[in-house]
Amino acid sequence: MTIPARVFFAAITALALAACAGDAADRGLGPSCASGLSAATKELKSAKAAGFSDSVEWSKAASLISAAKIQEQFGEYQNCVQKTRDARRFIAKIPRK
Repeated sequence: MTIPARVFFAAITALALAACAGDAADRGLGPSCASGLSAATKELKSAKAAGFSDSVEWSKAASLISAAKIQEQFGEYQNCVQKTRDARRFIAKIPRK
């Protein structure tokens, strides 16, 4: 292999490894994402059981939780954590009778 080919191969390898490293902001947030999703899902189910599943806040929270689950699957834990926090805020705003 010639020197330019080796340099090119090394550069491509370095770029591939850097892409696999992920976002530095997401490191260590996996457990927070998982626990937030678990808590938000339980709160949402509780609100549904209480008969509040027709409220706008409930629908917004359900959408955010679904989006957070997708973010978790892609390893975007920072976005997942933010979406679960937002969902829990909407759940807290559900008017209780």
